[in-house]
Amino acid sequence: MKTSSVEQRIADLYKQESSRVRATLIRLLHGNFDLAEEALQDAFVVALSQWQRDGIPNNPRAWLVSTGRFKAIDRIRKNARLDDYLVQLAYTLETETQADSFDVTDTIEDDRLRLIFTCCHPSLAMQARVALTLREVCGLTTEAIAAAFLVPVPTLAQRIVRAKNKIRGAAIPYAVPEQDDLPARLEAVLSVVYLVFNEGYTASSGTQLTQPDLSTEAIRLGRLLLGLLPDPEVMGLLALMLLHDARRDGRTNENGDLIPLEEQDRTCWNQTQIKEGCDLVVQALRTGPVGEYALQAAIAAVHAEASAAEDTDWIQIVGLYDVLLKVNPSPVVALNRAAAIAMRDGPLAGLKAIDELADHKDLQGYYLLHAARADLFRRLNRPEEASHCYRQALGLTQQAPERRLIQQRLATLQKQK
Repeated sequence: MKTSSVEQRIADLYKQESSRVRATLIRLLHGNFDLAEEALQDAFVVALSQWQRDGIPNNPRAWLVSTGRFKAIDRIRKNARLDDYLVQLAYTLETETQADSFDVTDTIEDDRLRLIFTCCHPSLAMQARVALTLREVCGLTTEAIAAAFLVPVPTLAQRIVRAKNKIRGAAIPYAVPEQDDLPARLEAVLSVVYLVFNEGYTASSGTQLTQPDLSTEAIRLGRLLLGLLPDPEVMGLLALMLLHDARRDGRTNENGDLIPLEEQDRTCWNQTQIKEGCDLVVQALRTGPVGEYALQAAIAAVHAEASAAEDTDWIQIVGLYDVLLKVNPSPVVALNRAAAIAMRDGPLAGLKAIDELADHKDLQGYYLLHAARADLFRRLNRPEEASHCYRQALGLTQQAPERRLIQQRLATLQKQK
């Protein structure tokens, strides 16, 4: 195989397998996150030179794990004299290696699930659990996670470091909890999976609207969780992700420009995923009690089942938002409800509902608040006010397709003046 081909294969493997390899190395290295990250990078550096000479192994994932583990032992040997912890870790790892008790094929697929529950341990603060899991399990950058949390990057980075130290200091086990302990740990895990999906469904920044690999990974993790714990909220989250992801091919045009929901070609939607998602919604609502993910999934199902935008049952959607707002009284849910009211009762009613939220501190930097107001002013043929709101939204989004859509709307309004 040519050198360029090997390098491309390694690059593809890093994208596809690094999170799996990292998760297994964290387990093999007894929860040492930083050492596992260094070992992961070392393994890929070795692969870059050795595979060009010897060829790509039959099981590259297992090769990377084994190489990473040996590289970690080498690192520990060089520094063990300076740290009693490293002395003990080196002895433990060498003993385990000699025992050859590790079967990569049987265990690697489950390691990310183990890692999720480790990162979501109740002794960690809720935000730290979510941030650490997004970083270590799914490989999101600190910047992307900070954008999802709407917090400064240094704050988020410190949160992750403290969480790692807490896991090490408290010797938090690297394992899926026992059945009786699962419900208490589920909320943070579902939050993690949902944030991963959202970053894939609508990237927080960059040139592309979506990162399909992240969405696919979140759905895979949702299926794993459902097999582990058939809880109605797990059903609801998986349904919600399937129903949103079903619209992927209709959300952008050939140039990568964003197409609003009401303008999408619904024949492009994935009907197999829609059916699976709708069936899961019914199952979740029947199983109960109903939580926020099941309710969001029910709203997504109403959208998915409408053959055309004008056929959408906005009365039912507003009713579902009323219930959701009681379960999760967040300003974002209230904003979505206001947008639904605008579709049910007209743009003036929607503006009134949105203006009641305009002073909420959590929405001050939320571009969708201003974009929603702009859309309603546009529908009311009030171009000056619409343009002002679009410009506010434009200053708050870093996502290229969203920026282009806003700029297109502004250009159209300019022509109307």
